[in-house]
Amino acid sequence: MVKLSVIVPFYNVQQYAPDTLKSLRANAREDFEFVLVDDCSRDETPDILARAERELPGAVYVRHEKNGGLATARNTGIDAAHGEYLTFLDGDDWLAPGYYEQLVASIEQLGCDFVRTDHVQCTARARTIHRVPHGRRGVVLNPRDAILPADRSTSVDYAYAWAGIYHRRLVDRGLLHFTDGLRTAEDRPWIWKLHREAESFATVGLLGVFYRRGVASSLTQIGDVRQLDFIRAFDQVVAETAADRDAEKLLPKAVRTYCAIISHHLGSIERFEPAVARKLKSMSAVALRNMPQDVLDDALDSMDVQRATRLRRLRRRPASTTGVAA
Repeated sequence: MVKLSVIVPFYNVQQYAPDTLKSLRANAREDFEFVLVDDCSRDETPDILARAERELPGAVYVRHEKNGGLATARNTGIDAAHGEYLTFLDGDDWLAPGYYEQLVASIEQLGCDFVRTDHVQCTARARTIHRVPHGRRGVVLNPRDAILPADRSTSVDYAYAWAGIYHRRLVDRGLLHFTDGLRTAEDRPWIWKLHREAESFATVGLLGVFYRRGVASSLTQIGDVRQLDFIRAFDQVVAETAADRDAEKLLPKAVRTYCAIISHHLGSIERFEPAVARKLKSMSAVALRNMPQDVLDDALDSMDVQRATRLRRLRRRPASTTGVAA
């Protein structure tokens, strides 16, 4: 039986894929598999992965004939995976040797649905440790209890799918797949769903994933219309949370986080193409008007003056029927 399936989407990362694959080799074990999903790359990435399929122990290569985005590529990997446990890695990141063996040992020892881990962020030559914003380590808890408080960073704000390991029963319960077609912020509805509906989780102080920031091809660095998928992602978070049995308690967190993300994008609007910047404003205004207004009022009252003023002004913006299709 396969113990661990590692799902690794790749898209136009020929510069970084060799390092990613080298780190997977340093984590290989006879009962581990590496599901390498090429999301219709247009560079040399497919050739690199075809070679890895022959040379990397446990490699399974799947290629998309059409680009579907990170969420869709991860779903392809989940569907192809056979492991008792699953985890993720992005095609431009890398791992410490032997990390996955420690990760599997941690979830087997704890016996929970999923485990979240810290990671190392790498920007050029700088290295920064980022920790799960949850204080209790190595203790099995109800993930629903880690969503709040609304005014502080919590586990649902640490949405990196690759910073953790997940039991197959989450796949069987329909909790591990991503919203198909989301091109950015795909981790947000996913992590909220896990915390609302899974039964147990833990955090551990295990470092081993090296997350590469500032990659030119990353959507976080590109100001095109794909960035606006964050609105669809957070609309889903708010809608699903509103339908939850604890909606009254949880909605303030979902709405406040959504507001903070909108404000963040508006604060750096100059990086967007002009037509996309206009669409960002119009879609964000609609999103604000569609939120539960009493919850939104409380969220704006709790924010700093600059962000609250920016969002209140946008909330009053007249509805527009023109713009770029998202």
